Formats: sequence, structure tokens, C-alpha cells
Amino acid sequence: MEMLDAWTGRTACALQEAFRLSNELFAKKLNVSVRTVAAWHQKPELRPKSGIQQVLDATLEKAPPAVRARFAQLSSPSEPPADATGPLREDAIAAADRRLGTDPNLGAAIGWLDEHTGWSPGTGRQRVLARLAQFDVHEWRDWASRRAHVDRESIANALNGYYQHRPAGFGLYQSRSDEVTDTTTTILTCADWLDLDCPFPQNDRLVLTSTNQDTDLVLDERTADVAVLRLAATLAFDGRLVNMPLYRLLSTDIRHGLVTGSVGLAPFVQYALTMDLLETELTSVIAAGGTTTPGSLPLRDTYLPDVASVLDLPSRLCAGGTLALSAIARPADPHRGAADYLLLVQERSAQVVNAAHRLAVIPKGFHQPLTDYRSDTQLGATLRREMEEELFGRDDLDNTEANQRRADPMHPSRLSEPMRWLLDDPDRVRMECTGFGLNLVSGNYEFPGLIVIEDEEFWARFGGSVEANWESAGLRQYSSLDRQILTDLIGDAGWSNEGLFALLQGLRRLSQVGGTRVNAPTIEWELV
Repeated sequence: MEMLDAWTGRTACALQEAFRLSNELFAKKLNVSVRTVAAWHQKPELRPKSGIQQVLDATLEKAPPAVRARFAQLSSPSEPPADATGPLREDAIAAADRRLGTDPNLGAAIGWLDEHTGWSPGTGRQRVLARLAQFDVHEWRDWASRRAHVDRESIANALNGYYQHRPAGFGLYQSRSDEVTDTTTTILTCADWLDLDCPFPQNDRLVLTSTNQDTDLVLDERTADVAVLRLAATLAFDGRLVNMPLYRLLSTDIRHGLVTGSVGLAPFVQYALTMDLLETELTSVIAAGGTTTPGSLPLRDTYLPDVASVLDLPSRLCAGGTLALSAIARPADPHRGAADYLLLVQERSAQVVNAAHRLAVIPKGFHQPLTDYRSDTQLGATLRREMEEELFGRDDLDNTEANQRRADPMHPSRLSEPMRWLLDDPDRVRMECTGFGLNLVSGNYEFPGLIVIEDEEFWARFGGSVEANWESAGLRQYSSLDRQILTDLIGDAGWSNEGLFALLQGLRRLSQVGGTRVNAPTIEWELV
């Protein structure tokens, strides 16, 4: 029988539905994890690895005729073919129109667009469909590939040139370590925001001042056109846009040992249709060999024209999050050597909103509430949630799922076994904030941290259960005693800017508190 050219999450789920199996039974049939099957449901555009593609081929080939017939019906394409090179077909436009009428998240995005452009209701929908009719999938994929090859250093150099005039005391975070050339990031920071050594939850004191998500932002014709294009691309690739609230940073008072400040709320669609577009604009111009000076980047010239606007938190949307270097104590081993810490690094998948295809520490996530808007303002709440989701398999915490029906998703009775074991004894795990900065790529706030699991028993008990979710294309592990490999890791060109910031600040702190378990490179920072 005829096989698919390539499986996606959508077609894999169609096969599951054709067999009429639960996630657990379908995972068992394919000999994959339940989290893998869940990821296909969460990210329909996800392409399974080649080995799993072959398993899916064989499963379909051996399926009973009734299952194959159901699969053929369920997998009938309702989206443009992958090799489309021109405007989309009429049936694809009609399908997109139907989705705009039924998808509440896209409806929220269209409503937000109409409201903040001053358009009459329905105008945004008409413009998105008109743009979709002209959308060239092949051209978009080509440019996406070019942008993916723009490295971190090129982005940092471009933004260093764009934001040349910086207030006294502020600069871009630059590191110097053993045998590694000076590495400049896009993180704007100052000395008072670095090496905070701030323990969570004791000194984690962000407060929520308002739950009102309305803003007085007005989009002009140019910024509205780019937002329309973003929505057209979402429809063309059948992507997902989930309008969960984000914490927006309004003020800070950050110093050694203490993180205080205030936050409000903003809808994710506002971030997706404004600040999140700055990186695409920048990397597109760099990929094309264009100029990245002030006046040459229309969106950046509008939203973040200078450092003063970056630092003026109340007057702009400043979303962001927290990420942490995870260090897990391991006992001495006759093959590996002396007692050390296992350090985890992730390769971000192509499906994430930011830092796609880049290296980052893990966990990493947007700072946003689950159900309790006030208590979830603690940065430690986001780190614990991301540990559960990204490391310990809690798929029900995924914020790309719009409907959260649990009153308390992080209730002790719902915690994973590894997390419950860690929290049973406060001496087993330590969380700290190691710094703060504003990422000039999209203006995001970044709170890098360090998570240290001190009890050696953890890895023996739960090491086999640690598995990254769909946000990662893969995990790497490093020993805190392997100075040469860590030096090479710091110099890897694949890092995201915020990921490298968190790695460097985390290694500095781990070297101070890790004793003989740590032999990391000497890392010094300066502001340029």
C-alpha cells in the first residue's frame, strides 16, 4: 500500500484515532513514551525522528483494512501541501476561514488586532484571509531556514551596534573564561543585577498589582501589516496560538540576596503580535546582509528604539521568564570518577516560541500564572512548574493547552514522584536566582537561576525518569568536574543569549557552593 512521504504529529494522531487507542495503548503499540504521543497532540506540525517514522510506516502497513480506511479518511489533507510554491488553494483558504470562526485563541488575536488598530470588527479577519491567499509556503520556509542559520554572535553584534548609547552603569553582559574568546550577549544588565545569590522562595518577592490586561497600545499600518502576516503564517502551517496570560514586568528593585518588583498581566496574543516579531525582523535583515542601524528596522524603531525605551518598563510590554542551570549530585563511580554534579543542557526544538534550534539550560519557561494569579508571581513557582513539565513528565501543566480545569495543578497530591520526593526534605534541593537582565532581542526580562539537587540518592532513584518534553529536540549531560568539556560548551556557537547568560551565572555560583564536586572554568563578567 502507499506510505506517507513523512509523518507529522497530526498524521500520527490520525493513525492513533484510526486504531481507536488511548495515548497509553498507542505508545505501547509503537514502543514509544506516552509523552511522545502527547507531544504529537500538542504540536501537530512536529515531525517524529526517522526511527519513529519507520515504526509508523510499519504499523500502518500491518494495520487491518478497516483501520487503513479510517486513517485515509482522517488524514485527508486540509492544509497546503509541503511543496506548495505559490498562493494557497481555495479549499485551504476556506478551511482557514472556518478555523478563524471556531478557534477561540485565533478569534482573540483577531479581536485584539481590530481593537488596537481602530479597525471595524471583522476587518482583521478579512485582511488575514487576503494575506493568506497570497502566502507562499515555499518562500516562507526558505526564509525560516536562512534565519535559523543566523548565529548568536551575529545577533549580539547587530544589537550592540543598534543600541550604542547606554546609560552609565549599564552594558551588555560579556564573559571571559579559560581559553574562550570574550563572549558578548544581548543581555542588558548592570553590576547590581548580577551574582544575586538570592534563595527561592525566601527572598522571591515579585507582587501582582493589577489583573487588568487592557493596554492603550495603538498599531499603525506598518505594525498591523506584520501582525497580519504572523496570523496568516499561523494559518498556513496550521500552527497553534494559545492566548494564556503572561506576567508583564512593571518595576524592579533588585539587589544582592533579594528580588522585588511589581508585575501586571498581558494577553499572550499581544506579545505574539508585537514584541515577539522583533527577532524575526532582525534575523531576516541579518540573513539578507542588510543594515541593522537605527532607522533600518521599522518594528524595532517603533517598539524599542533606544535603551531608554528598554528600561521604561511601565510604558511597554515587558514579558519574559526564568530559566535555570540544573545540577544534580552524583556519587563517585568507578567508570566516571569522583563525586560530581550532572549538568543538563537542552537543544530547543523548532516548535518553541523563542530560542528555537538554540542551546539553553533546562528548565526554561515564560513567567505566567496557572490558576492562582497572585501566588504564581513567585519566580520559584514558574521554576517548579517547568521542572514538573520539562523534566518530570507533567503534560497537564503545558501552557500551550488553553483550558486548565484543575483548581490547583501544583497541589502536593498531583506532584510527580521525583518532585514530591525532592520537596519532602527541604535540604534535598536548592533554588537560587543568579542574576537579572533585559534581553534586547525582544525586550524580554530574564531571571537566570541555579537549581542544585544535593541528595545523591535522587539520580539513583529517578535519573531514568528525567526526560525532556516537546520543547527540546534533545538533552545533553555534562560533568561539573570536566573543565575542558565545559570550556568547549561555553564556546559553543549554538547558545541562545539568555541560555548562555544562565549557564555562565550558574557556573559562577556553582563553583562557589559546590566544593570538590566542581572544577568549572574560571568565569569573569564585564559590561560593554
